[in-house]
Amino acid sequence: MTTALITGATAGIGAAFARRLAADGHNLVLVARSTERLREQATELHDRHGIEAEVLTADLSEDDGIASVEARLTNRRQPVDLLINNAGFGNKGRYLDVSMADELKMLKVHCEAVLRLTSAAAAGMKERGRGGVVNVASVAAFVPRGTYGASKAWVVQFTQGAAKDLAGSGVRLMALCPGFVRTEFHERAGMGTGNIPGWMWLDADRLVASALADLARGKSVSIPDARYKALMGLVKVAPRGLLGGVTSKTGRKYGPQ
Repeated sequence: MTTALITGATAGIGAAFARRLAADGHNLVLVARSTERLREQATELHDRHGIEAEVLTADLSEDDGIASVEARLTNRRQPVDLLINNAGFGNKGRYLDVSMADELKMLKVHCEAVLRLTSAAAAGMKERGRGGVVNVASVAAFVPRGTYGASKAWVVQFTQGAAKDLAGSGVRLMALCPGFVRTEFHERAGMGTGNIPGWMWLDADRLVASALADLARGKSVSIPDARYKALMGLVKVAPRGLLGGVTSKTGRKYGPQ
């Protein structure tokens, strides 16, 4: 049985990946900040699917937290075959309204942790000649929208570049770029969601199924829904000046800054 490590595993997209991979017979290493929630999730997945679910409590906004996950990913006796870098959050407020400490914390989780954990996992995968990494980004990566979008743009660019460098090694890397997904994301950031149109919401389980199919096809970027594929197609041809104004207004209304 192969082993998948998932960060931000107890809620939202991370929990959906855990459910799907456990159902497919993968053993899991579940990473999040809450030990209690991790243990409850591990017990449920083990009892339902008969897989082994290891718990690793770590805060990826701290060096010690990142280091503990790096250590697990580089354990040669218990190799990880699939890494899902899903942990992340958004800050409520415009640029300069958010404290520098919170901005740097987000960059630590979205960029530094993704770089370090991807590198830790990919090195061993390359030696074994097989493996996969999914770095969860966002469609916000493709529009000029503050620190959150900038951090996710970095995730996409890093993942695409690393995927090219590892082409032919047996290691697949993919940036997953969803739109709005019904998770705890907005609640944790203190953002209301009542004004988000119903058609913009995605189901986490369907998103994960589409993402895993795209990873199997060898895609380096996955936008797992026809609606958002169409929107991103329009983004590519829209004038940057107009796009900046529209996304600024839309971002303040619907999403993280």
